[in-house]
Amino acid sequence: MKEVNTSDFIVTNPVKLNEIPTILETGKSKKEKKKALKKVGKKLAKLQNTLYAHNRYGVLVCLQGMDTSGKDSLIREVFSKFNPRGVVVHSFKSPTRKELQHDYLWRHCVALPEKGKYAIFNRSHYENVLVTRVNPQYLLYENIPGIEKEEDIPPDFWDKRFNQIRNFEEHIAQNGIIVFKFFLHLSKEEQRLRLLRRLEKKDKNWKFAPGDLTERELWDEYLKYYEEAINKTSFPQAPWNIIPADDKRTARYLVAKIIYEKMVQYNDITEPQPDANLLKNIDKYKEILSKKDD
Repeated sequence: MKEVNTSDFIVTNPVKLNEIPTILETGKSKKEKKKALKKVGKKLAKLQNTLYAHNRYGVLVCLQGMDTSGKDSLIREVFSKFNPRGVVVHSFKSPTRKELQHDYLWRHCVALPEKGKYAIFNRSHYENVLVTRVNPQYLLYENIPGIEKEEDIPPDFWDKRFNQIRNFEEHIAQNGIIVFKFFLHLSKEEQRLRLLRRLEKKDKNWKFAPGDLTERELWDEYLKYYEEAINKTSFPQAPWNIIPADDKRTARYLVAKIIYEKMVQYNDITEPQPDANLLKNIDKYKEILSKKDD
């Protein structure tokens, strides 16, 4: 696969999503793309083991994108070589009754990674400035003081929520969580084809829901709010990466490569050194274990 500059995908200035390509031409075959992902995936898994042993940092990977953008398969393929004890995947759907008894960030806070582990958010806290923005009636379920109906939502409500999210991410970053945010940028035409495949393949029928078509009609509105959310919450400690997602294999490779290249920059993440007593007696321990049991 041709050399890719991962900095090209980081949002450092305001972007217009409809001007950003949804596909990256690599000139490589499916087999070559799979091989490239396997190679970087192995290196990333090795770093994960070191992270686990080091036990000082946690890693949060947030995946956002339109329906069918490939979040599930990306998680399966990119993190397939990880030690299961070091990675936890959370899929955030509609808030439960218990979750609605807390503020909107609560369920995401309790799912943050422990030190030494990865947490993958399949959809994330950004749903609270996307789905609720497109469907403001959902906000009423949060029982926010002073908001009894949609008309009660003040003009600055969403800007305040963006600031709260930035503060949340800044706080966790300052306390040892390395934050990755990926927007899987899918074209509307590719989504149409993927939805159609779900109907044409019997083993994929279960993935389709009539509501997918209703959400699809809101495509432009969702894209507008994604753009605003990305522009207002991409900052050095938690930048957004816009990943062209029309080709799933390329998207997976890019996500893995971006994570790997960032993680290798943390020179302080190393395996702990054995204590002096162990090193002093290591030859004795080897001698004992080199003898077969009677």
